[in-house]
Amino acid sequence: MKKSRTAAIHSPTLESVIMVEKAIQEHSQECGKYQLWKKLPRKMMYQTFQTILNYLAESSKIMVDPRDGCIIWTYNPERIRKTLSTGVKLR
Repeated sequence: MKKSRTAAIHSPTLESVIMVEKAIQEHSQECGKYQLWKKLPRKMMYQTFQTILNYLAESSKIMVDPRDGCIIWTYNPERIRKTLSTGVKLR
C-alpha cells in the first residue's frame, strides 16, 4: 500500500489563540507579522501563527494595514454592547 504525501494540518489550541490575541492587544499598531511572532512569550510554529492571524482577521478581531503590514486590534466588545443597547437592529 502506497502512502500519500499530504501536508499535515495543525489546528492551534485555544491557549495559543489567546496568547496571540494578548500579544496583538499589547503591540497593536507597532509591528508586522514577523516582529509580532518574535514577541510571543512562548515559541510557536510560524505556520500555526499565520493560521491564528487568518482566523482573527476573518472574525474581524484584527486588521492588517496594507501600507506597512502592521497588525491592528479592532475588536471592542464594550462598544458593541453600547451600540446594541441603543436599539440598533442587526440583520
